[in-house]
Amino acid sequence: MDPLVVGIASVVLIVILIYCGSYVAITLSIVSFVGVWLLRGDVTIATRMMTLAVNDSIKSYDFASIPTFVLMGFIVGKAGIGTDIYAVAHQLFRRLRGGLGIATVAANAAFAAVTGSSIASASVFTRVSVPEMIRYDYGKRFAVGVVAGSSVLGMLIPPSVMLIIYAFVAEQSVGDMFLAGVVPGLLLSAAFIVEILAMSYFVPGFVGRDALAAPEDGQTTMPLGEIAGKLAPLTLLILIVLGGIYTGVVTASEAGAAGAFVAFLIALLKRRMTFQTFKEVLVDTGHVTAAIMFLIMAATMYSRMLGIAGLPSQFSDWLAHADLSFAAMMTLYVVLLLFLGTIIDTSSIILICAPLFLKAMESSGESLVWFGIVTVVGAEIGLLTPPFGISCFVIKQTLERSDISLNDVFIGAAPFALIMLFVLIALIAYPELSIAILG
Repeated sequence: MDPLVVGIASVVLIVILIYCGSYVAITLSIVSFVGVWLLRGDVTIATRMMTLAVNDSIKSYDFASIPTFVLMGFIVGKAGIGTDIYAVAHQLFRRLRGGLGIATVAANAAFAAVTGSSIASASVFTRVSVPEMIRYDYGKRFAVGVVAGSSVLGMLIPPSVMLIIYAFVAEQSVGDMFLAGVVPGLLLSAAFIVEILAMSYFVPGFVGRDALAAPEDGQTTMPLGEIAGKLAPLTLLILIVLGGIYTGVVTASEAGAAGAFVAFLIALLKRRMTFQTFKEVLVDTGHVTAAIMFLIMAATMYSRMLGIAGLPSQFSDWLAHADLSFAAMMTLYVVLLLFLGTIIDTSSIILICAPLFLKAMESSGESLVWFGIVTVVGAEIGLLTPPFGISCFVIKQTLERSDISLNDVFIGAAPFALIMLFVLIALIAYPELSIAILG
């Protein structure tokens, strides 16, 4: 059977099966196995090749950082660090127009620097900031939209699990990917804050309370000592994890382990870690890690099958001969990311899309580190868009309020998804925003 036909048919079949509700990892595994079987004409060869692909994917040392960072994120959430960060941000920004929304973005950005998980951020700040904003008569859609929008910062600001996954797919340094995510993460945070300020002035009805700051209502200013005490655990974790990686003292995997251990000690000191809580953290970490690793194994199988079919090379040649401009090629890629973002999660999008364009990017002389940042930001937009929008689903499930529907969450998140698209365009137009920090 013609390899190119098999390769193209596999891509079409994967999209159809995913739209029909099939689990992404299972879909990739089955289609990859059948594809190799058709290409080689021998089920034994297909079995051996797929087994080898699984073995090669899970034995990589780079992936040891995934469970450690996931574990650190869960422990940080249990330790109440997110609540402390929000309390400080609330003090700093509550007198500004839309101040509680700005505080949520700032707290989410800081929280992202020690968790690397958008889902964890969405869960924590749904409980912390949404009730607070609603208490001060902020609009319900605005309240949940701010949390949904700013939660995506966990996927971009290092340490990010998604950046680790891309680093493996593109064979790039995890440390370089983390460094490259700093400026785009801060840029996206600033864009969200500017958007909130603009909405406070031009569409105050959406923000609520005429977008005025919260009243004093007898609250006292938080002492500097208390602020320092609440920020100390966050600062310590950032110094250990990111400082250790950037100075070369530890690898990404070692930094994750050290961060998880220090977070555990912090949780113990704050008396937030019981045996039952620790058990729940370990189980949740196992579930998330297993799901991610299953996806990675399936994606490795899929990449091997595409390689045998020659589709990446053919696709790269097609892009070259099609004489597409850089803008046209990136438009095609972004549209693909946005399309898949409506049906599957971020890690799946990275594992499926990136291999198709990597060779073309490399041939054109573009930085694969920059391309990784573009990929993650583009895939992140899918966290806020229906029908999948996993961050929106997490917020709705965590809220447990009948007066806020899933539709309200999606509507509230829409302005932030639009801002993300503008930031993505800026990152594509000015690659130095991502890679200048690498020197």
